[in-house]
Amino acid sequence: MSKAVVFHEPGGPERLTVVDAPTPSPGPGEVLIRVMAAGVQPFDIAVVEGWLPAAADGPDFPRTPGNEYAGVVEEVGPGVSGFAPGDEVLGFNVLGSYREHVAMPADQITAKPPSMPWEVAGGFTAPAQTAHIALQDMGLSKGETLLVHGAAGAVGTIAVQLARHRSATVIGAAREARHDYLRSLGAVPVAYGEGFTDRVRALAPDGTVHGAIDGVGGHALDATLELVEDRSRIFTLVDHAKAPGLGIRTVPPKRSAARLAELADLYARGGLHVHIHAEFPLEKAADAHRFYKQGGVQGKIVLTTDALRGAREARA
Repeated sequence: MSKAVVFHEPGGPERLTVVDAPTPSPGPGEVLIRVMAAGVQPFDIAVVEGWLPAAADGPDFPRTPGNEYAGVVEEVGPGVSGFAPGDEVLGFNVLGSYREHVAMPADQITAKPPSMPWEVAGGFTAPAQTAHIALQDMGLSKGETLLVHGAAGAVGTIAVQLARHRSATVIGAAREARHDYLRSLGAVPVAYGEGFTDRVRALAPDGTVHGAIDGVGGHALDATLELVEDRSRIFTLVDHAKAPGLGIRTVPPKRSAARLAELADLYARGGLHVHIHAEFPLEKAADAHRFYKQGGVQGKIVLTTDALRGAREARA
């Protein structure tokens, strides 16, 4: 048996409970992973509140949220090559990562770089791949200007860094307390409030904003519609329902082990920085969701398991 976070009906964080569940067995093409850390993100909160992703399968309830994780391979199923017990990996799925053990397809994991801490690995997959896919599909190129709303958040910080690797100018919108952090990542910070669009145009080298990633929605998205002429180069991470009517885009489901491996290697070479804002024990997943909903998160929130805490104590 191993612990799992579940909810039996939609609602707020109070719906999340911890149960003892059977340890899964890996099927053909799968690996069994002892989870060290799992990321917390808006996607998970939406799932708990009742949204079901189109790619989700399995029984309606109980459901386990979470679509990114990192851990140690304990067993490989039939037909799996390239992985063995003891391998340290990180990966992705649709639902089900808030557990001590997960059985996942081998084509959705990649090796964890030795230099990547477990807490970073557990919360790396979703923001890194989301930002990478958005910039790739946007076609952001050298010399262009990107506007990032919520630039100090998990996706925002990766988007800033990846855009700078493309030699683009990045204007990062966030509360003023985060501006020094954004400068350290290579962004030009801008504060919200009256006159926002004028300030952004003044910061853009030629007064033009070529693309945007919106992690805030609402008034921030409204301002973006004024700033970016080509709406197909606006990606929203939050206002999914509005996107079709506005002619803007959501990030398509193009995650892959190859993409994740490329990004993990970039981290290992010092090309990406990930800030962990807070860690919560797996058993405190509800508190992690409450914390996230308060807003103001800089970087990532992750859940950690007894296995990680035991490993840390062994090193101490």
